[in-house]
Amino acid sequence: MTPWLQSYDPLHQVAGSTLAAALPILFFIVTLAVLRWRLHWAAAGTLLLAAAVAVTVYGMPVASAVAAALYGFAYGLWPIVWIIGGVVFLYRLTVKSGQFEVVRASIASVTPDARLQMILIGFAFSAFLEGAAGYGTPVAITAALLVGLGFDPLRAATLCLIANTAPVAFGAMGTSITVAAQVSHADLAALTAIAGTLLPLFSLLTLGWVVVALAGWRGARDIWPALLVAGVSFSGTMMATALWIGPQLPAITAALVCMVSLVVLLRFWQPTKALHLREHTPIYPAMMETPPLTARRIATAWLPFGLLTMCVVLWGNKSFQSWFAPDGMLSETTRWLEVPFLHGVVYKTAPVVLGAELYPAVFRFDMLGAVGTGIFLATLLSAACLRWRPKFVLGVFRETCVSLWPTVLTIGLVLAFATLTNYAGMSATLALALAGSGKMYPLLAPTLGWFGVFLTGSDTASNALFAPLQATVAHQIGVSDTLLVAANMLGGAAGKMISLQSIAVACAAVGLMGREASMLRATLRASVVFAVLAGIVIFILT
Repeated sequence: MTPWLQSYDPLHQVAGSTLAAALPILFFIVTLAVLRWRLHWAAAGTLLLAAAVAVTVYGMPVASAVAAALYGFAYGLWPIVWIIGGVVFLYRLTVKSGQFEVVRASIASVTPDARLQMILIGFAFSAFLEGAAGYGTPVAITAALLVGLGFDPLRAATLCLIANTAPVAFGAMGTSITVAAQVSHADLAALTAIAGTLLPLFSLLTLGWVVVALAGWRGARDIWPALLVAGVSFSGTMMATALWIGPQLPAITAALVCMVSLVVLLRFWQPTKALHLREHTPIYPAMMETPPLTARRIATAWLPFGLLTMCVVLWGNKSFQSWFAPDGMLSETTRWLEVPFLHGVVYKTAPVVLGAELYPAVFRFDMLGAVGTGIFLATLLSAACLRWRPKFVLGVFRETCVSLWPTVLTIGLVLAFATLTNYAGMSATLALALAGSGKMYPLLAPTLGWFGVFLTGSDTASNALFAPLQATVAHQIGVSDTLLVAANMLGGAAGKMISLQSIAVACAAVGLMGREASMLRATLRASVVFAVLAGIVIFILT
């Protein structure tokens, strides 16, 4: 057992140690919610405070504290930022080249009915963008599209925020769920299976909610065939992909199957009376002159996203990944680096109480085997197929790097903080305090994820902060740690629609700067209802 854990007995120091362990999180909350610091500055301050607590209160050696923070930061860069950067790079290329306008027009031209446009754009296309890129992209794009089609800006942004709940846990190529498994030491396959089983149910609720909010119960009833097709195709595909493929593609495949299914349905069925909105002057036709849509032009525009999907499926395949295992044919392309002052350390999810569990600190650097590499390959193939000039591609790459640096810094700092608190034993201390609620805790478990996303705007950041706590509390009260980590993701999905960052992005996208409070009030009820239902479901399953 490590020296700082040998001398620490949380059963006899609950009051003082709990306050010390909670200080960094309280600091994070105050700097974000009260002082309105930028997210990366708040994360940096939180990391420094956590390091001070780990060294002074927990007796963690300075070298080990620094090693833990660097280990977490490095994991944030590789493979997480490698994935996010590749996806955002590909998306920006499609926008700059004009192909994304064709993608947008191909969706918007399917139907004039506002309810069906909401399903296609606000729900399905938003899920596709969330699965591919995440981090505010879906709400900004889909809200602006709906405003261009005649939706009131506040209504469009509000409904898009609510609709974006469905795919959040599988956003950015499964980054959120991968981080949750990494920091909590939960089994990724099992966590994906639970999320893939529960989230489709909430997707159905989300779909129904946004349509009823837009058109009322009668308006929703009039398009029940579309609701049925969209709901079954989306939820069924999400569940099947999560169970059989992995966490990277459920949102993308569900969105694609849902959109294709709806387009096929609308060739044979249309609502008796279309709902035409007159809330806002439609600006879509005047926004940009889109060339006539042909099958070839649409296929060309969707090609980058098709290549992206195929590459991610290949890189997520277990047989393909076995090539990069220690005994695989490409094992030399993977480096396993032991973290100095940390590897071999006995890390206990609840010191003294649960007994020691070894969690080795080994950083895996897999240049070819990382999913992000597959994403960049899809980008290069897209550039070759669509004949994008190298100068154009490099220019967009440079813009992407410049625009993403705050996100990169934030992800690295939050994961550094999460890893440090895990190895110091601070997460275990907080978990012991939370475990005091006993068997009732699962009812409240999603609240942590909900609160984390409300503050940070990121399900990934929320999981990095609170998934270890969820897993440790699960051990304390004798329930599945995987289930409580999944509860954190469900709560995070519910909190996404009221996160300060998401609301700011939505307001900026539709020209409602200064109306953030109105948008928060408009989404709060749905967010609370979803969080409460998530708690009830988790409580029943335990």
